[in-house]
Amino acid sequence: MISVRFTYLTGLKRRIFRNARLAGSWNGWAELPMTEIRAEDGCPGFTATVEFNDSEAGREHRWGVRFDGPGGANMWAINLEVSDGESQDRFRTVTLPGPGGSAEARYYFTDSRRLGAQKTYAVGSEPPDLKFAVWAPNARSVEVVFGRLDNGYITDGGVGIDPAKPRIALARGTDGLWESAPVSGFSGYVGLPYMFRIENAQGNIVYRTDIHSRWQLGRGDRNPVKTSWDGNPDTLDGTVSCSVIIDQDIVRKEFEPATSPPHQISDQDFWAIDYPHGLLGPTEIQDLVIYELHIGSLGYPGRGPGTLADAMDLLDYLSDLGVNAVELLPISEFSGNLGWGYGDTHHFVIESSAGGRDKYKHFVRACHRRGIAVIQDVVYNHFDQEAERAEWAYDSTKPEENIYYWYEGRSTDHPFPAGGYLDNGSSGFTPRFWEEPVRQMFISSAAEFIEEFHVDGLRVDLTQAIHRDNRLKANGWSVRNANLFGQKFLREWSRTLRMIRPAVMLVAEDHTGWDAVTKLPNVGGLGFDTTWFAEFYHHLIGDSNMADGAARLLHEAGFGHDGPLAMEDFAGRLWASQFAKVAYHESHDEAGNADGSLRTSRVAVNDAALFGATRTFAEARSRVAAALSILSAATPMFFMGEEVVAQKRCKFDNIATSKEDLKGERTGNGAKMFRYYQDLIRLRRANPAVRSHSIDVVHVLGANRVIAFTRRQGSHQLLIVASLNNRPFEQGYVIQTGSDRLPSGLWLETFNSDAGIYGGGNVGNYGAAIPCNGGRIELKIPANGVLVLQRL
Repeated sequence: MISVRFTYLTGLKRRIFRNARLAGSWNGWAELPMTEIRAEDGCPGFTATVEFNDSEAGREHRWGVRFDGPGGANMWAINLEVSDGESQDRFRTVTLPGPGGSAEARYYFTDSRRLGAQKTYAVGSEPPDLKFAVWAPNARSVEVVFGRLDNGYITDGGVGIDPAKPRIALARGTDGLWESAPVSGFSGYVGLPYMFRIENAQGNIVYRTDIHSRWQLGRGDRNPVKTSWDGNPDTLDGTVSCSVIIDQDIVRKEFEPATSPPHQISDQDFWAIDYPHGLLGPTEIQDLVIYELHIGSLGYPGRGPGTLADAMDLLDYLSDLGVNAVELLPISEFSGNLGWGYGDTHHFVIESSAGGRDKYKHFVRACHRRGIAVIQDVVYNHFDQEAERAEWAYDSTKPEENIYYWYEGRSTDHPFPAGGYLDNGSSGFTPRFWEEPVRQMFISSAAEFIEEFHVDGLRVDLTQAIHRDNRLKANGWSVRNANLFGQKFLREWSRTLRMIRPAVMLVAEDHTGWDAVTKLPNVGGLGFDTTWFAEFYHHLIGDSNMADGAARLLHEAGFGHDGPLAMEDFAGRLWASQFAKVAYHESHDEAGNADGSLRTSRVAVNDAALFGATRTFAEARSRVAAALSILSAATPMFFMGEEVVAQKRCKFDNIATSKEDLKGERTGNGAKMFRYYQDLIRLRRANPAVRSHSIDVVHVLGANRVIAFTRRQGSHQLLIVASLNNRPFEQGYVIQTGSDRLPSGLWLETFNSDAGIYGGGNVGNYGAAIPCNGGRIELKIPANGVLVLQRL
């Protein structure tokens, strides 16, 4: 008889999957119960053994697993698809050995505890040992070498290796993986810096960081190959420094340790009270009001990078503002320490200069204890452009063997060697999505954000670069297979996260309008809840050079003329905000980063200095822009500083000089705007009509620069009127529409952006109920103002 042991490994510490059953093609996919085990990585797993007749030797069978989990019963547990761009099938295959033989078929739900420096447990043993594993299919040999704690850097010539620590050899396994034998005593290695010493395909020795590491030693911006370095690990760039062995199952108890060594508790105990009793954070994306936050831009007036300590210090401010979600720009390890973070090298590492993984966990938990959800930006469309010790040429210098980067054909097929790489409209070459280890690296990193860091959702950078825009660098031709594998990756990614946590909130920065982006993977979709709505921004604000052809309402109003605005063009985007969108009146891209873009307050007055009457106009128009975004049918978002009239252009390369004094402005010149945002956000969160997807644009007239729309949910009915006219309609303005679109009855003004407490002139309809008959209502409308009326 032939014996095959089937093993399903979750790579997740929690026991969230149960009642596993093996199914396969050998018996018509009938189910066989599996035994739950603690796998060698210390995580739950499942196993079952099947006996086959010797006559079946050499046959290939398909197999898979079903289990019960957070997403429901009888879930198909194979989250990854087959390696065929045209197919969405999900199964594994096993080829039976010879007569009387035995084999094991393994499946890894995630690689979270498979690669890197990980704990390993022999059967029935405690405490754990240490095991190293790395994907390097072109390597001739691989060893682990250890660096010095007081330095943390190993040169390309091997200088910096600690001679007191013996090297550890790795052996080639299947699928290009190299693994070490278990090394006795995991705890004795915690805190040690290490690198992989690889003899690459060309026979040269290279030193590479661990792509699956959880900590990089450097926390500065010095790359010793390119600039002077003082030998201090604190000034070393983490992307080129040694990786560090850590115990990811423990957390420092205090955010800032009061003892040395710091007091540590288990990860399980740390998260025991995440959201306090009786306080639940938002779980529906439509209920969010998102504050886009770049941690590196905090720390005013310092010129260095802001840290998680600065972010913790901002939480009471955010609670007072009323937002219930923060969206963090990328926090995974990236080059330097003052960038946006949109170019990662180590997707399991929390940027060391920001404070690292333990402080990140404290920050997430502190947000939750204030009822604030955390949405984390992640980047999969390219790697850091300076990844020479990470992904780039990891185990071979041949372009076609550059394992983390998509390359078409062989280097001799193209007029120049780089011609086989793919561009995709982002700032780097396309990752090699046809390789399952590359897809699994991104998927497992996302799973760790959700499962181990407890973030509530993820926003994926420029998804269209992954699923649509892949082109050959040599000639610009579209590469269909790369687009198909990009789609495959995004389906696998979203499917995996929802198997772990069905309520996870997934946001795509996608500007294609492709409806499949927000459909579920089981019907061919990519699985996102919502997409960024850049068109809304370009029509409403329009400062970016990318807004050609858009309404550009605020940009045009900023010139100060009284001519018509293209309100009708914007109206279509306002109406479309109901279709799974995130609408924003400012984002990190448009706060100075994109060509021509400025902060909203400066766009509103054509970049004039803000003082006197100019500031009055700037704030009034900015209040209109904020209201049109926050009161739309989309999930609203705005970039940090809008709430206090931020003015400095915020670019990826001027972070040190573009910081704003958020707290100081809140009680100073920005106090009235902060109060306005508080009340506007309170209205959004409190009224079911505003949180619904229901919207009807009932009036728009570009000549008068006025637009009006209704929001409804059950008995809650609101009429919102916005004007960018430079003069008030103090004698009354008539809105006439059908009575079915604007019900008859009395309407009461409940919110006015022109109120004196916000810095306005108090023009409005205060106190009096206003009749509406036959769809006709007459209102006093302030200049550059917004009114909200509620039907009584």
